[in-house]
Amino acid sequence: MYAVLETGSKQYRVSAGDTLEVDRLAVDAGQAVNFDRVLLVNNDGKVTVGAPTVTGATVTAEVVKHIRGDKTLVYKMKRRKGYRKTIGHRQELTVVKVKEIKL
Repeated sequence: MYAVLETGSKQYRVSAGDTLEVDRLAVDAGQAVNFDRVLLVNNDGKVTVGAPTVTGATVTAEVVKHIRGDKTLVYKMKRRKGYRKTIGHRQELTVVKVKEIKL
């Protein structure tokens, strides 16, 4: 059984026991979180597609920890002008472990 859920304007395919990194959630580590924006559920070959979400379907997960992602460097330059600029960014992430998928 797996589901496709949406959080942080991104879609993730998850099964029970999966660990994934999503955008930072306002939940403390060790607490449970429910994702109710479930777009698709596959239950042993029986596929349920939502319009836009599957009614009554939720994905329950536990927050493992909060981390920061890898640093992404952006370099800007304008030729012949002496303009050079380096910008770094680290995304705030939350690691969650999926417990169960409910229909």
